[in-house]
Amino acid sequence: MSNTHDTAAFEALAGVTTATLTTILLKKGLRNVWIRGAFPIAPGLPRLVGRAFTVRFIPAREDLATPESWSSPKSTRAAIEQMPSGCIAVVDANGVKDAGFWGDILCARMAKRGVAALVSDGAVRDLAGVLSTGLPVWAAGAAAPPSVAALTFVDWQQPVGCGGVAVFPDDVIVADQDGAVVIPAALLDDVVAAAVEQERLEGWIMNEVDSGAALPGLYPPNAENKARYEASKKQ
Repeated sequence: MSNTHDTAAFEALAGVTTATLTTILLKKGLRNVWIRGAFPIAPGLPRLVGRAFTVRFIPAREDLATPESWSSPKSTRAAIEQMPSGCIAVVDANGVKDAGFWGDILCARMAKRGVAALVSDGAVRDLAGVLSTGLPVWAAGAAAPPSVAALTFVDWQQPVGCGGVAVFPDDVIVADQDGAVVIPAALLDDVVAAAVEQERLEGWIMNEVDSGAALPGLYPPNAENKARYEASKKQ
């Protein structure tokens, strides 16, 4: 898939809320696309869109989850060096909230590499430091203990389960104030087309509400209101 294709699709998605996307995906039969526990850790983050770069942890096993493991070729540090500019790192931290899967120095390196955002169902460590890096982060909070207190790093660019949601490498992630949503890579074009139209329709409905219209027959629109909406598009 070409980058120009991605650019156009991502620009369109930057104007679509995650709330709208969950409705679109629900209509396509996908009910489980919102990553539980991943919320913006700083106020005012813009909506961000990118391809998923997945990172996988499993529960800690004492012989593997050690400070020495941070120097191994298969480490969180090595994973960051594989992250392409513009990606959104999706870290499966098993929903663990009593250890920080990631800290400020790792976030600083990701920011230098041009990673668009970090999304996880776990907790970050060194919160003030993480915020100072400027890397946009969606996570379940902060915790002081290191990752190895509760997690074993396994690999990157594998399918993961983040916040109870299946995420594959190169799926598309959209993150805003309501959290983060996964769009399966194969559904991108269909979802973009439907979402842009849905946002346009809801904008028209909101104008009608501002003008004093009642919701029955308007949201969702009946045949008469559908016709009025279609006529408004032609103008």
